[in-house]
Amino acid sequence: MSTAENTILGLKLPTDPRWADLASVSLEEVLTDHAFCEQKAASQCITIIQQYPEYAELVNTLSPIVTEEWGHFRMVWAEMKKRGYSLGKQRKDEYVNLLLQNAPKSVASEKLLHKLITCALIEARSCERFRLLSENLEEEALRDFYYKFMVSEAGHYRLFIDLAEQYFPVNRVREVWAEWLAMEARILLQLTPRGDRMH
Repeated sequence: MSTAENTILGLKLPTDPRWADLASVSLEEVLTDHAFCEQKAASQCITIIQQYPEYAELVNTLSPIVTEEWGHFRMVWAEMKKRGYSLGKQRKDEYVNLLLQNAPKSVASEKLLHKLITCALIEARSCERFRLLSENLEEEALRDFYYKFMVSEAGHYRLFIDLAEQYFPVNRVREVWAEWLAMEARILLQLTPRGDRMH
């Protein structure tokens, strides 16, 4: 992904170019991790709805995303079955764990804001990784497969930012978004590129 495209997503640090090469030789592992990422995305939306049922627009917006993310899991699982792969066990997501451990401090009234911004950030990074796969995998069918995911994640990233701006002042959303972006860039510098993980 180019610097301009990273700027559109807001990301401060591009993925190490070695990642796509590593992923291409660890396809079963990447697909397995991707499948679990889609499960977690659906679960996270359900959790937010359960925690904030009084926010009608949030419930209306996230309800179909739950269905969409679970549909993505089914798409990845179908691709795995087609290739004779098994799902295996869920993997530890070091990237997300480090994000949460290093989260900027927030007051109770902004807990939802940070949840939405975290979701937006993970979707933005996933979008960037899917773009790399759509451009660098050898199989044309897989490149098309990941292009569709890239487009979807870009929409989800924007959706979470828009939701945050519905419930919090725009200037504050931008402030918090900038804090998370800076922190995420520092975390990426700590992580060694792994071709068997989406993040």
